[in-house]
Amino acid sequence: MKTVSPFAIVSLSPLTSADTQSGLSAEEVGLLRQVAGLMIPQSEAFGVPGADDPLIFADLLASLGRDLPAIREALSLVKQTQQSDAAALAAMLTSTRPDLCASLVSVVTRCYYRDNRVMKSIGMAVRAPYPEGFSIEPNDLTLLDPVKARGRRYRLVADE
Repeated sequence: MKTVSPFAIVSLSPLTSADTQSGLSAEEVGLLRQVAGLMIPQSEAFGVPGADDPLIFADLLASLGRDLPAIREALSLVKQTQQSDAAALAAMLTSTRPDLCASLVSVVTRCYYRDNRVMKSIGMAVRAPYPEGFSIEPNDLTLLDPVKARGRRYRLVADE
């Protein structure tokens, strides 16, 4: 019996066609969409879409920017190892290339958590933080003392 990789691209929707703006091939787009869906699946219990949702994924593709080389390399590694579930995929990426894993997590979560539906589901106001801002509860500022004790980590430049 022939086994099929969970990352095999069976059919390409318009979203997974070669995307000239993102710089990814059709195969890479399809694989990224599947990986994003594994990382953050849809939750009917909380009424939120997965990271592979068309709106979120379109934002993800448009937001790759400087992360494109790392994402492309991470996708190549995923394709070679063909992990079948999110836990195995995460374990493989964090153990072999934590830098690529960090880039992948950063891109997916950045786009996921700025989606209005997701923000609403976690109780965030669906608006930009500026100019209204968000109120922060008073906290114990002595928690910053160890950071302050480390001293300056930059060099002063003379005024001209």
